[in-house]
Amino acid sequence: MWLEILCGLVFYSFFRKVLNGEDDFPDIDTSDSDASFAVAASLEKRYGGKAFVGLRIPDADTGTRQNMDVVLVTKREVMVVAVRNFSGLVAIDGDGNWVDKKHKSHPNPVIEVRRQVAVLESYLEQRGMLLPKGHVIGRVILPYSNCRPAYSIYSHPEVISSHEWKELKPESRGGFSNWIKRVVGKSDMQDGFYQKLHFILSTSPMWDRLELKSNKNILGEFLKFKGYQQDMQALKNVKRSKVGRFIIQKPSIFGLGNSRLQLLCIPRDYQSEDALSDECKEIAVEPSTEVLFQPLNSNKVKEVEAFKHCTCNSQWVGLHIC
Repeated sequence: MWLEILCGLVFYSFFRKVLNGEDDFPDIDTSDSDASFAVAASLEKRYGGKAFVGLRIPDADTGTRQNMDVVLVTKREVMVVAVRNFSGLVAIDGDGNWVDKKHKSHPNPVIEVRRQVAVLESYLEQRGMLLPKGHVIGRVILPYSNCRPAYSIYSHPEVISSHEWKELKPESRGGFSNWIKRVVGKSDMQDGFYQKLHFILSTSPMWDRLELKSNKNILGEFLKFKGYQQDMQALKNVKRSKVGRFIIQKPSIFGLGNSRLQLLCIPRDYQSEDALSDECKEIAVEPSTEVLFQPLNSNKVKEVEAFKHCTCNSQWVGLHIC
């Protein structure tokens, strides 16, 4: 009897590992990236429009790039959002920095988002999109329900607490200004105006995104694939400038059918980034093929074994190359 139970546990453990994989990156916290994508999805649902996650907008004054968590574009305004994944009590120290429950100091996100608004306005102007003053706004969202900001933080009009975030309506916290109608007037021009704004942000510098199992997302930079020479030769002709997304499909777990990974290379489509083009290129590689990825705010390059980290329900790993 005990032998049957032991065999059953081993069998269950094996299939759990095969289907679900181990923890992706135990030393990499994906909560910040996951929070940004969750906030972006919620903003699109509440307000409509398009939310861009992980923009890296050039700052002409400093020669660097401003990392923006979320930029929401609607038919009424452009909102730059700083998502802060804090929990517990959050206070302000004597230097104006925010201090979390672990007494760790963080740069004031209100000051950061105000700077990001100015940088985005300047960048849009450089690309031929001059917006009326005040129509690019900044917000700091604290989405976690157990986050308790001090009054000195909450009193800033840019800050949206977890309670407000839960109850937020389109007209809350200053509302939206119907600025497009005032700027361009006619509805047919309005559509063209937003298409141009959407195109500019779609073609702006942006962090790559690695989608793993359990809906985890990691922002960072895709470096290259690693594997057998013949596979690398096939992948050598896949150019970043032409490919916007890889979908990695894993083979059968029982060894039936094709035992090689199928990489679907989806061409860039700035008009509809989620559309699967009929021109997708399929490349077969060995299951041991790895993705070399540099996570944001990490000095370590991660080698992701594609087969191991395929999601158990959809059977694929997604890699968005920006």
